Amino acid sequence: MAYETKLRADAPHNVIMEGRERLSISGVEDVESFDEGNIVVYTNKGMLIIRGRDLHIEKLSIDGGDLSVEGQVDSLRYEEEMKEKGSLLSRLFK
Repeated sequence: MAYETKLRADAPHNVIMEGRERLSISGVEDVESFDEGNIVVYTNKGMLIIRGRDLHIEKLSIDGGDLSVEGQVDSLRYEEEMKEKGSLLSRLFK
């Protein structure tokens, strides 16, 4: 059985960076991938890509929607949300 949780759409989403070495993010729904150079997370405001060097996830609480990252942060970028795909009929009658 897969465990799935979804934050409320109106849950707060905050990004706090301390000296480009510590990053705290709230409103996190899932972590898609991570390595020492990139971390890709889904937030309730869209997909966030964190790029840097020696990145390490220090704390992750999907239930609470919190993520803490340490390392040299070079950039933060939000990707546009992909609209849900569906059948032609479902898209016509929205």
